Amino acid sequence: MHLSDRVTGLFLALLGALAFWGGSRLPAVPGQDVGPAAFPMVIGAGLVLCGTLIALGIGRSFEAAEPEEQQPSRGLATHLGPVAAFIPPALLIFYVLVAETLGFLPTAAIILLVTALALGASARLAIGVALLGPPFVHLVFYKLLRVPLPAGLLPAPW
Repeated sequence: MHLSDRVTGLFLALLGALAFWGGSRLPAVPGQDVGPAAFPMVIGAGLVLCGTLIALGIGRSFEAAEPEEQQPSRGLATHLGPVAAFIPPALLIFYVLVAETLGFLPTAAIILLVTALALGASARLAIGVALLGPPFVHLVFYKLLRVPLPAGLLPAPW
C-alpha cells in the first residue's frame, strides 16, 4: 500500500497538533519557567511544521531522480541485512550499560557515529554529527530543561 505525501504529511501535522494541544493542557510547575508542557509542545510544533512541508511537497526536488535499483547501496545497514533491525535497540542497551561510567558526551557521540554510518552518511558527515550533536543535546538538557546527564570521563564544560 502506498500513501501519498499529502496524506502522510497531513497525518503528521494532525499528530503534531494533538501533541501540542495535549502538552498545553499539562499543569505548570510552581517556581519554574519551563515546565512539563515545553517538550511535547516543541515536538508537536516540529511535527506540524514538518508534516505541512511534506504535504505541500516542499523538498521533493531533493529526492533522488534515479530508481532505487540503480543507486549504489550505502551504509552499514545495507550490508547487515535483517540484522540491521537490531542496531537501534543494541545502541539503547549500550547507552544504559555505559552512560554512567563513560558519560553522556562520549556515549552519545559513539551512538550518533554508529547510527549515521548505518544510515549511509559519509565518514566526514558522521564524525561531524557525532562531535557537534552531543554537546548541543547536553546543553539543551542541562540549561533549558535542567535535567542532569551523566558526566563520566568527559564532563561538560558548563
